[in-house]
Amino acid sequence: MTKTSGTSDAGPRPVWILQVALLALTLAACTQESTPVPEDPPPVEVVAYTVESGQVPVSSELTGRVVAAVTAEIRPQAGGIVRKRLFTEGSEVEAGQVLYEIDPTSSQTSVRDAEATLSSAKVALASARAKAVRYRELVDIEAVSQESAEEAEAAYQQAVSAVDSAEANLEAARLSLSYANVTSPISGRIGRSSVSEGALVTANQTTALATVQQLNPIYLDATQSATEFLRIRQQFEQGKVKLENGRPVVRLIKDDGSRYDSVGTLELADAIVDETTGTVTVRSLFPNPNNELIPGMYGRIRLEGAVMQNALLVPQVAISRDVKGNALAYVIDDNNTIKERTLTTGQTLGDQWVVESGLQAGERVVVEGLQKVRVGSVVRIAKGTEEAAASSSEISTPSAAE
Repeated sequence: MTKTSGTSDAGPRPVWILQVALLALTLAACTQESTPVPEDPPPVEVVAYTVESGQVPVSSELTGRVVAAVTAEIRPQAGGIVRKRLFTEGSEVEAGQVLYEIDPTSSQTSVRDAEATLSSAKVALASARAKAVRYRELVDIEAVSQESAEEAEAAYQQAVSAVDSAEANLEAARLSLSYANVTSPISGRIGRSSVSEGALVTANQTTALATVQQLNPIYLDATQSATEFLRIRQQFEQGKVKLENGRPVVRLIKDDGSRYDSVGTLELADAIVDETTGTVTVRSLFPNPNNELIPGMYGRIRLEGAVMQNALLVPQVAISRDVKGNALAYVIDDNNTIKERTLTTGQTLGDQWVVESGLQAGERVVVEGLQKVRVGSVVRIAKGTEEAAASSSEISTPSAAE
């Protein structure tokens, strides 16, 4: 029997299938060997600053307004027509100086009436005294009754009281007459007069005739937020801030930006918070011999003379802000890994921030290369740049004369 051709072709088919499989495996192996394995990126090079602690001068600048140390509103204590004004508006006046003369006619008449009343009362007193003495003698010999003697004594006592009353009325009339001369109770500069000669005034009227202000020394009342005031007070109570000489030095910067020559003293810090503004008033006193400072002027006071103990200074370039305004810094840990830290900053000193919380002395912060790093990045500190960053951030302490 003859074999068919299909039967003879079935033998070699497994061989070429195996060859194809081996070729595929070889190509796959070659592909795997040619694909490069990704490597970790090299550390980013940054400039770091090592945080140090030390004493830092503390100053606070507040805005306020100049206020007269003493103010006296001049009002008449007796009514009448103003006959004379005896001062020049805007001039200096002395305590006790006569400022206005009010027509004394009515007061003079009152004095004469009181004098006449007193004279009459004294005559009546003399008569009553004599009668009382005589009745005391007569009652002893029973020439008059006891009742008559008692009545005479009572009349005498009434006469004594009448004289006392008349004397008081005369004293009041004379005092009222003295009020015809309106005097200044203090020395100082007098302002504009609200009345002219011929005007009618009344005793203790609401409207002042003029105002006298004592300008040497003079106050500057500044305001400070209650929050900042309490923060500073807590720093003093906790010993973080101390005064070098027991009292702060107060310097004044005038509204035009120039510095006032004389140094002031801190008089008070109001213990009451204004409910409307949430501020407290800080009052300082300045000598003003040339009347250079005028009430109503704006000015800024700078409180100096305090030092912060163990303060931490960080270059401003190391601190950024988030959308909420929080201060942030990139801190380099012991493994040179970047950590983000939220800070509380205080005042600025030159090109540095005083950091109140969030950092410790000895920690390192990034000052250059901030845009190249992120949290978790491993960095390499450029050689020599840490010392350079520290030296470039050093500032001199402002002197008292500046």
